[in-house]
Amino acid sequence: MSLLVTGIAELVTHDPATGTLHDAAVIVDGSHIAWTGPAAHAPAADERLDVQGRAVVPGFVDSHAHPVFAGDRAAEFAARMAGEPYTGGGIRTTVAATRAATDDDLRSAVRRLLTEMRRQGTTTVEMKSGYGLTVADEVRSLRLAGEVTAETTYLGAHVVPTEYADRPDDYVTLVSGAMLEAAAPYARWIDVFCERGAFDGDQARTILTAGAKAGLGLRIHANQLTEGPGVRLAVELGAASADHCTHLSDADVDALAGSGTVATLLPGAEFSTRSPYPDARRLLDAGATVALATDCNPGSSYTSSMPFCIALAVREMRMTPAEALWAATAGGARALRRDDIGVLRPGARADLVVLDAPSHLHLAYRPGVPLISTVLHDGVPL
Repeated sequence: MSLLVTGIAELVTHDPATGTLHDAAVIVDGSHIAWTGPAAHAPAADERLDVQGRAVVPGFVDSHAHPVFAGDRAAEFAARMAGEPYTGGGIRTTVAATRAATDDDLRSAVRRLLTEMRRQGTTTVEMKSGYGLTVADEVRSLRLAGEVTAETTYLGAHVVPTEYADRPDDYVTLVSGAMLEAAAPYARWIDVFCERGAFDGDQARTILTAGAKAGLGLRIHANQLTEGPGVRLAVELGAASADHCTHLSDADVDALAGSGTVATLLPGAEFSTRSPYPDARRLLDAGATVALATDCNPGSSYTSSMPFCIALAVREMRMTPAEALWAATAGGARALRRDDIGVLRPGARADLVVLDAPSHLHLAYRPGVPLISTVLHDGVPL
């Protein structure tokens, strides 16, 4: 069955050959885009959806999220708002709750957050493990994430769990050995939190190198709390994405700009921790590729809203509305090394969002307003 989506006031395709169109239409054939162009020239289709002067953009690609967890850390958030600094130490609280949860508890939590994301226009989401930190719990987290997304990431190296506090090198051996071997069949990616209080550069290198040998793509939490080796390690190892990128030296920026590693920025984390925002303008002006993602997690960024992150990027990180939208769609696709999402062109997946607004500008212009009118995922309305 083919579907004609017409009455589009503004169609943002992110296809260099097409750009942004006005008075436009899209033909969806099954799960893929078949045609885009002026509404007056649209071919016939089996069904018709008139969006009546609304804007259409690609579905959001959330390339960094941690939705497999139990419990919440609202009290920790309140303490931060009262002046306590964020150190990442609360991760262990979530680890305890996640280990104690049943499969059905975790499955329900993941699907609840996925439903929130879908309602807000996210059609692709990467999901990390990292709140189990035992072989069985990391495998369980990845298995449950894999029920709803193909973009699963093994994050056994989130923090060193309490039982290994006095022997972190033993935990690195586990994460890069037996735990990796068990987790790899359920993961597409491997990630490491390379940061003070988590894993240093040498430990991160050991883990990522082992992951690459196991056939997993590389991602890294880098330079969130301090300047450190994470960004340059990501570039050296050819990681798809270096995530956070809050504290960057000139050498870090130059390394990203000269590489294929995407700088994935997570402004929800800075909002929720009262930390300095990344300087997206600095990265963009240097020529780096930038993505936006939610970092959805119970401690430092409990948001599932890509529109919220777009608004923050424009207001706090000096991005234009067009740059922020690209980063939240095509940029996220680059961070996942995908070319079939984040863009509306013939042959791409039919993941598109109808905004209850005439232009994509309203995503930042009207922050906090529910502007998602209709979402098509693989050509099917959600």
